[in-house]
Amino acid sequence: MLVTHEFGPWYDTQSRVLVLGTMPSPKSREAGFYYAHPQNRFWRVLPALYGEPPLIGNITAQQDFLTRRHIALWDVLASCEIEGASDSSIRNPVPNDMNVILRAAPIRAIFATGQKAGALYKKYCLPQCGVPVQVLPSTSPANCAVKLDALCEKYAVIRQAAEA
Repeated sequence: MLVTHEFGPWYDTQSRVLVLGTMPSPKSREAGFYYAHPQNRFWRVLPALYGEPPLIGNITAQQDFLTRRHIALWDVLASCEIEGASDSSIRNPVPNDMNVILRAAPIRAIFATGQKAGALYKKYCLPQCGVPVQVLPSTSPANCAVKLDALCEKYAVIRQAAEA
């Protein structure tokens, strides 16, 4: 199924880190914002880094959190063929232009939420923007082998980069 990204990046002129997924899941497309599947641990992990409660399902609170913490969110892909939310099924990817954010905000570091997002970024975006990416474990429920505490440990680099 051909999927086109239906909502834009979240950032402002004070964003210091950029966190990238591959493509919004069906639940995220339905909600109109990132990491909306209730079993995805993204909105548990990021707030935990700051000692804040989970932000499941409250887009306004999520956006406020990102702005306060200088975190930008987007996806590597503008469109692709994909089955459901399965990154392994991605075909015919069309990348987003990362320079949209990189020209507007003082981004210090870019992080990918999973191996596929990292690989797609390195193949399609890195040659155009020249900013390396650090790949983090996926927060997807499909990556249940990595426990919440381990995700928080790995994702701590986001807070470090945002506060540097």
